[in-house]
Amino acid sequence: MPEPRYKRAVLKLSGEALKSEGGWGIDLTTLRFVANHVKQARDLGVEMGVVVGGGNIWRGAEAAKLGMDRTTADYAGMLATVINALALQDALEKIGIVTRTQTAIPIDTVAEPFIHRRAMRHLEVGRVLIFAAGTGNPYMTTDTAAALRATEIGANVLLMAKNGVDGVYDSDPRKNPKAKKFEKLAYLEALNLRLQVMDTTALSMCMDNRVPIIVFDIHDPTGVHKALLGETVGTVIS
Repeated sequence: MPEPRYKRAVLKLSGEALKSEGGWGIDLTTLRFVANHVKQARDLGVEMGVVVGGGNIWRGAEAAKLGMDRTTADYAGMLATVINALALQDALEKIGIVTRTQTAIPIDTVAEPFIHRRAMRHLEVGRVLIFAAGTGNPYMTTDTAAALRATEIGANVLLMAKNGVDGVYDSDPRKNPKAKKFEKLAYLEALNLRLQVMDTTALSMCMDNRVPIIVFDIHDPTGVHKALLGETVGTVIS
């Protein structure tokens, strides 16, 4: 078994990556595909955390634009991430991966609260951790939650899984066929170029805490495996 370059990682998974063909809800085939990504990481011996978004169920920012109170809309979005987390937990457990879901807001009936020491213990004994409900605060994205959790648990890398985009480009490759892909970027370059890789709060947090970011396509069946081994995949921001 090859030796992984990174011993502990956080995978940031957008809600959009889980959506069904109709554009909403959870596609179970995709869910199983993502679970196999995590299994590949565990097979390498990597301690894994996963942060899930909720955009396939609810988008708080869009609801706010239509007149809903932003704080209320964002809390609804946090609950959407819990739905995705529980679905992913079930998919992981069905393939033999022991999993715990921790939430940033109390929902004791279905998940543990996020407690740092408990999270570290789960990782140490080989359990996969799914972090749901973002940071527990409105106006904060799940990108920021991913950067925060990666920092808190001492992750060696943050894996940013994109839906149908295999890295960072100077413009949208789905609209511009001549868009240039970056293999490597410095944190400040990504911030200054405003490439919309992730929100600036999350990117700044990774920069301040020296957490490298690898941006790749979630639909690449070996993307997580290659990234954890240090092989060339997607775009590295460090």
